[in-house]
Amino acid sequence: MTALPGTYESYWMESAPGTAHSGPTGDLEVDVAVVGAGVAGISVAWELARAGRRVALLEADRVAAGVTGYTTAKLSVQHGMIYARLRDTLGAEKARLYARSQQEAVEHVGRVSAELGIDCELEPAPSHFYAQRADAVDGLREEAEAAREAGLSASFVEDTELPFRVAGAVRMEGQAQFHPRKYLLALVADLVERGGIVRERTRIVSLDEGDPCRLTTEQGAEIVARDVVVATHYPVFDRALLFSRLEPHRELVVAATLPADRAPQGTYLTHEQSTRSVRTAPYGEGQRLLIVTGEVFTPGDGEVGARYERLAAWTSEHFPEARITHRWAAQDNTTTDGVPFVGRFHPGARHVHVAAGFGGWGMSNGVMAGRLLAAHVAGEELPWSSLYAPRRLHVREASSLLKLQGSVLKHFVGDRLASSHVDDVEQIPPGTGAVVRVGGRRCAVYRDEQGTPHSVSARCTHLGCLVHFNDAERAWECPCHGSRFAPDGSVLQGPAVRPLEPRPLPGAERASDEGSEEGA
Repeated sequence: MTALPGTYESYWMESAPGTAHSGPTGDLEVDVAVVGAGVAGISVAWELARAGRRVALLEADRVAAGVTGYTTAKLSVQHGMIYARLRDTLGAEKARLYARSQQEAVEHVGRVSAELGIDCELEPAPSHFYAQRADAVDGLREEAEAAREAGLSASFVEDTELPFRVAGAVRMEGQAQFHPRKYLLALVADLVERGGIVRERTRIVSLDEGDPCRLTTEQGAEIVARDVVVATHYPVFDRALLFSRLEPHRELVVAATLPADRAPQGTYLTHEQSTRSVRTAPYGEGQRLLIVTGEVFTPGDGEVGARYERLAAWTSEHFPEARITHRWAAQDNTTTDGVPFVGRFHPGARHVHVAAGFGGWGMSNGVMAGRLLAAHVAGEELPWSSLYAPRRLHVREASSLLKLQGSVLKHFVGDRLASSHVDDVEQIPPGTGAVVRVGGRRCAVYRDEQGTPHSVSARCTHLGCLVHFNDAERAWECPCHGSRFAPDGSVLQGPAVRPLEPRPLPGAERASDEGSEEGA
């Protein structure tokens, strides 16, 4: 793999580092415990604190540093070609409710930013879904019509500010873009001012849905709460078996400096060429930061380095003056009917709520989820509560559900029948990883740059699928449900909550002893 351009870090993370939050240690009793401090978790915690609830926000890593810290950060109701599909599958009224709930979320960010005086680089930006193929124009016209019927300011256009020709685009007015961490970190600071408790590096490993609910941390502390919100991107507790209706996907991002007078002012998306998404952000005097997202794939599919190279080449071809400075990757989950799960966790749940399945549109969906779940905790319903209810199941969803489960079964069974990626640990080059049989068991072995191998179990601790190695990000990934692990087996991303178990390699103990003797 050739050297990839740019620093491997999210620009949002680099430009808004934030501060640590420890909160009080030990056991805790609150009105509401929110598990997961991404855009959805922070939004619902802040809404509840503003309403006078005593809230604990619990995060396994750092606030706004997971999926939310690696987003594209568009604030848009234009979630691909969604309105014609919603109208045709769920009906015109459901399409209108979806549009209204999303547009209100976009506008809510503006109101909250003004209320709290947040400088989060919030900018109006019309959004576009475009196509370069002539045979896609009819579908674009239909989508524009469906979006207008849903109450949105949408139109079909043939001209855009992109530096290449398109066959047509659906243009949506009243949309925006912003710096997600600057906005969310300000919400967290205000949450603390209102008496909210924030605990980072606090992984929750068990949930008792009693009255009250009880959560247990990895360190053994107990959090007691009347209500619990699970906003962990992919539910770490899944009594509703949502994993069978959530499909993980990963996409890559490159960011590059561009002269401000050559930068697009709107946001753009196409599903052609394995998806290409374009927006810009403020970046110093006379410049903008061009952010290009694409190369959608399932975690564990491999060849990530080659995908980065394709995305960088596309950026350089269409924006010759761009100079790539950053690269990172984002991950999300799509539901089998394309509408997020936001509401009571399962049919029998009274005080446990969930937000998941944002389909790559976490900014508007996360804010929408925060408002919706805050209403549910208060015992209220919003007009779109039933639209997002996790317990829904549509007949039209069946084919997507069967396709998703077929893919999972293929990996669960097929990966076990296939031979190992390499025959011997010695075949693994430095800086790479592979699955190999060691003592009759499949081990995930990573060889660091110094040549030292690190071996862990190749079975994902969520449901047991075999992990695959991501060469560009140096991580083990589960192709079934998207869990990700560091080379040492520690959890990077759920739904897994337990690390991959260490697996000793033959001769490793002896080599370690020899090294100790040499250093004595």
